[in-house]
Amino acid sequence: MPHPEAAPRIRLGLYEERSSAVTATITGAPTRTIHALLTIHGFESLDEQTMVMARIDREEPHYAEQTARALRAENITVDITPELREEIDTEWTWANYPMPWCSREEIREVSNDAQKIYDDIRHGHLIIHAHAHDGWTTVAVGTYRDGPSIHLHGENHLRTESTRYDNPVEAITEFDRLYGDAVRPGPAPATSTEREAEQARTSLPGTADAPTAPATTRLVDAHAAAVGNHEALLNDFLESHREWEKWRTWSDETTHAVHESLVTRAEFVHEAAPDDTQWRIAAYESPVGERLWHATATAMVPVAIVRTLLESLDSADTVKIASGSVVSEANVGEATRPLFDADWDHSVDGRFIRWQAPGDHSAGVQFDAFAANFRQSDLPVWTFWGGGDADAPEWALHFSTHAAVSVLQDVAVEAASRYAKPLASARRQRSPRSASPAPAPHPAAPTRTR
Repeated sequence: MPHPEAAPRIRLGLYEERSSAVTATITGAPTRTIHALLTIHGFESLDEQTMVMARIDREEPHYAEQTARALRAENITVDITPELREEIDTEWTWANYPMPWCSREEIREVSNDAQKIYDDIRHGHLIIHAHAHDGWTTVAVGTYRDGPSIHLHGENHLRTESTRYDNPVEAITEFDRLYGDAVRPGPAPATSTEREAEQARTSLPGTADAPTAPATTRLVDAHAAAVGNHEALLNDFLESHREWEKWRTWSDETTHAVHESLVTRAEFVHEAAPDDTQWRIAAYESPVGERLWHATATAMVPVAIVRTLLESLDSADTVKIASGSVVSEANVGEATRPLFDADWDHSVDGRFIRWQAPGDHSAGVQFDAFAANFRQSDLPVWTFWGGGDADAPEWALHFSTHAAVSVLQDVAVEAASRYAKPLASARRQRSPRSASPAPAPHPAAPTRTR
């Protein structure tokens, strides 16, 4: 006598390789119907018995509970593992969330809208024509199939639709006008969050190959001794400046340092590649006011220069520094006086005023007079750079319009000291016969971030 097929059963649990992703393990039959129901709730198939939900807003536990309720309403047995239940019951929020007026549910709505945009791009419903970096975040222009054209602002869970257009030509033309030389064709490179979600959607838990260290990681190791340990700098700064409070995002990707006045904030990205932004500094009019100026530093900026920047933010009246400085000939001269004193070469090239380090040093400072005319522009007005050349430097530190003159001058002092003209006596001492080979620097030990 044939046995009836076992009733379908679903077990929801955390994905082993990604802290927030959720797997659905299906037992019994029929699985085709179960697959269709889980797909409605954002799960994607890994094999016949396993599906996964991997979102860029890291809200998988919340939506997994909604999935369980919906399936149970259809008389399907759903089990939730204790680890996932703990995540579901844990209340958390994004540290230093840029929309502090939003409630927890409103934050979820914003994040879910960003998830829908991401899914539309991934599934080919939204075609991205071009992207750019506005000095603070990624922006893009795209067109929906059989729909409007739009401008996008932000990354991951903060990506939003900023403007809507009737046709692609109008949208692309305006995008090019706004961002000019920063525009690049096609979509922006995937963020680390997007890559992590993609990895979860394409490999079974426990079977993902150990990631091979990319060339950029090896480059960081090779230069670590010369550049310095930014992770240690962050910890030392917070330890010695108690008026700054540490906030850690629950995903462990970034740490935020917020001054007690709430008008000056720093964001540190722990796993930034050499060319990526590792530090973001922002100064605000008030704790809930508009941003007045900002700065960004790539991962290869010498740690001494970043330390000077952080110390300068805290060296005087924080509120006064946050208010910034107007762009004027006098203030530009005051900010760059240390470069003139150190005999840096000075030149003017169209919209750019440039200062080049003396001797064989490949380093410089650039002021963009055109970008300086726009208060709300996110184009970098000041660029401190080193290594390579001004167009493709090894490291770059950018400041927006109205950056505080005192901060710019402090950074200029550090740069002038670091790339000083060698003394004649020092040049004579560098004889091949008398010089002793310097020991090869040991790569800095990688810092664990949990």
